[in-house]
Amino acid sequence: MMRRAIPRHGPTGFAGRRALRTGNGRSQEPMADVRIVLVEPSHPGNIGGAARAMKTMGLASLYLVRPARFPDPQADWRAARAVDVLAEAKVVDSVDEAIGDCVLAVGTSTRSRRIPIPLADARTVAERLASEYADEPVAILFGRETSGLTNEELQRCQMHLSIPASPEYPSLNLAMSVQVVCYELFKTRSAPKVTAAPASEPGLASLDEVEGFLAHFEKVLTRIDFLKPSAPRQAMPRLRRMFSRIGLEQTEVGMLRGILTHIEKLSPTNREEEDSGRP
Repeated sequence: MMRRAIPRHGPTGFAGRRALRTGNGRSQEPMADVRIVLVEPSHPGNIGGAARAMKTMGLASLYLVRPARFPDPQADWRAARAVDVLAEAKVVDSVDEAIGDCVLAVGTSTRSRRIPIPLADARTVAERLASEYADEPVAILFGRETSGLTNEELQRCQMHLSIPASPEYPSLNLAMSVQVVCYELFKTRSAPKVTAAPASEPGLASLDEVEGFLAHFEKVLTRIDFLKPSAPRQAMPRLRRMFSRIGLEQTEVGMLRGILTHIEKLSPTNREEEDSGRP
């Protein structure tokens, strides 16, 4: 499914500003490498409020996964002078489509999980993005207003972000949460930048590439009878968590998949199929 932008005109008569590009194709838009992803937002006012929160902190890349109502006048009204962010918003049909070309996904969550994934507050996440993922495409996911992100969606993230709040009423609405995170990103990105690694160094693998490797890994582990489809338990979620911590490079993913292909060729199941003439 192709990502689609919603062409719209705000009260100032423009359809949205375009990011300036350097000669090497990188955007000069402030923090253009960070995208905010809202998963199934139910109220258009929250979409507009999130857009306004983003623009005040220098962010402009907004992805909407199956929004209930968008475009909508309430979104425009809440966005105020950030209607250009709404005009350029990408509406997609799945989380995978929203984050597939990123190298890191951060999921916001307030719930505890059986398998803990690295959890940090907004400031810590912002500092890590600035020091380890400068100029790399990253996504920060915000879940549904009533139920947040699902376990499956959080499993697609390499980090979890939590916003501390008063135990008496620890409830922030969607736009508030986006504002807090964008504020910490803005503060961190406004500080002097650490010199980026030379472009000749291997690039990080995209989440689509990592997901392809994990699917291949699971297939091989099942084939050699390490995983039991009838009783999968927690092996793959734990292995996923381990590889998420590493931050795989493209060359490393290629090497690992080459190893898996070789294991497939040497596995007893493969030899039995060759002996029997089966494909």
